[in-house]
Amino acid sequence: MGKNHQADLFQTTIPAPIQQLNDQQRLDWLRLSRSRGIGPITFRDLINYFGSAGQAIEQLNGTLFNKRRFQIASKQEALDELAKVERYGAHLVALNEPGYPRWLQSVDGAPPLLYVKGNLALSQQPALAIVGSRNASAAGLKFTSQLAQEVGSAGLIISSGLARGIDTSAHQASLQTGTIAVLGGGLDHIYPAQNEALYHQIGQNGLLISERPMGFHPQAKDFPRRNRLISGLSLGTLVVEAAIRSGSLITARFAGEQGRHVFAVPGHPLDPRASGTNKLIQDGAQLICKPQDIIEALKGQINNNELTTTPCQPTDNPDAEKNDKYSGFYETKQEKKDLRLKLLDLLGPTPIERDSLTRMLKCSARDLQILLLELDLEEHLEHHGHQKISLKKFL
Repeated sequence: MGKNHQADLFQTTIPAPIQQLNDQQRLDWLRLSRSRGIGPITFRDLINYFGSAGQAIEQLNGTLFNKRRFQIASKQEALDELAKVERYGAHLVALNEPGYPRWLQSVDGAPPLLYVKGNLALSQQPALAIVGSRNASAAGLKFTSQLAQEVGSAGLIISSGLARGIDTSAHQASLQTGTIAVLGGGLDHIYPAQNEALYHQIGQNGLLISERPMGFHPQAKDFPRRNRLISGLSLGTLVVEAAIRSGSLITARFAGEQGRHVFAVPGHPLDPRASGTNKLIQDGAQLICKPQDIIEALKGQINNNELTTTPCQPTDNPDAEKNDKYSGFYETKQEKKDLRLKLLDLLGPTPIERDSLTRMLKCSARDLQILLLELDLEEHLEHHGHQKISLKKFL
């Protein structure tokens, strides 16, 4: 059986090649990513396994793969979605394309496709996420505005979630220096409604981003997905005011898992809006009293504008050889079975890096990738930050 010689981007430490998708590839990416049961990580693994989204669709549509039957989104559905994007003056950018947020590319489970509108150049510049209470204090709003202006002038783009309170203050103060708003719903769903004017200002002078399709109206459960994008496209996350049970703390947690800086502004112990930020500081977040504290912490990355994390992206290679079987690249079925048993012995509830498993098993990255893909499709794997995985339960 011929092997797919596409570069292994599942575990490699070499940044993936940046390429522009053609119209057919973009359509294939949209169809595959919109298919039921295919999330960002499975999407990436399927492309790396089959060689391209088009080949994955051809092999998977309506057929059994590893005991699962996939129903791929129809071509017409994808075409209709692309037409909506174009009519709205936005466009789709893929994970391996120029214009995809540079630091988000390195996040495990980054969305394969993003809906974007505005100044796409901002996505390539270092950013600071500023999040906090929707019912912010006057002091919190004033400090947020001052900080966003000063760190923006120092070279940082400000990212946030367009919510009331701290988010709004951060966006407004950084309209001139550069701001990115990550939406919980589709690009055409403005929430909250009171920020409609700010939304349009950002669309003209900043950048609007969403991973959700046009027309999608978010519910409370959808906002953590947005929060992971806010932290993922930023070098660090600053929490200004947040209660103990706050979505802002979810953003801070994602930042820590993604290997980014976590900053927090202290507050009065009797103010419930400071309980979350004070707890973050107790847990190790860097205490921030003035804009210069953040500028000093991120100075090297601002000046050098270097990507300090390892991208893990799929690539779409239409010329890659097709796999005519689903058994991987093992010499025999017994060899694959033996390697699977060894892998299951090594895996447990404690997260472990994928490259560590490759070394321990003394196998190729490709062979490990196929086994992990199968376990993932069987819903046995738990994914963590920094390319770490664990078993959901012992098998």
